[in-house]
Amino acid sequence: MQSLHGLSSVGVLSMDFIAALFDLCSKTTYPIISIDGPAGAGKTTLASEIYLALATKFSVEVIHMDDLYNGWENALTDDLTKVLSYISDCHLNQSEFQYCVFDWENSHFMVPKKFGPKQILILEGVGAGQSAISPARSVLIWMDIEAEVGYQRVLKRDGQSTAPEMSQWLRQQEKHFTLENTKNEADFILST
Repeated sequence: MQSLHGLSSVGVLSMDFIAALFDLCSKTTYPIISIDGPAGAGKTTLASEIYLALATKFSVEVIHMDDLYNGWENALTDDLTKVLSYISDCHLNQSEFQYCVFDWENSHFMVPKKFGPKQILILEGVGAGQSAISPARSVLIWMDIEAEVGYQRVLKRDGQSTAPEMSQWLRQQEKHFTLENTKNEADFILST
């Protein structure tokens, strides 16, 4: 495990980090990179930075856990695990796959979205690093942040109206991370 600090701002990924990702991904025919960690840690930003770095040489797909959750209360369930396992299996087999994106405004899943095979798959969000897909995963990156700092970032980003849901979410994610031991399984720990 490697620990790196202050890498969550756009454009600051070091060449050493990118080289390490290329090296780890080269050990698998169709690599899967999982980016996990508490809400507000910068996972989406990091996924975008990695996408931009890797897309210069590879076809890359990024899947956000926010699209897969079934609302606030049913997000980190066996249904998420099943969808992640299905997506991972399809990626490794280089077959098309589809999933329904959750519409947060109207609280329901939309029509299925189809995806074609890509060379690299990036899974981003709370739950992306769960153990059910560890045999398929090439790299697990943990984004570390103090819970209160992450909470305040989310409220600033999404508005104060999400405060009740976020308070509940902090408990859900902590329980999930404890059960999964996600941080200790990470190949890289990045702190913001």
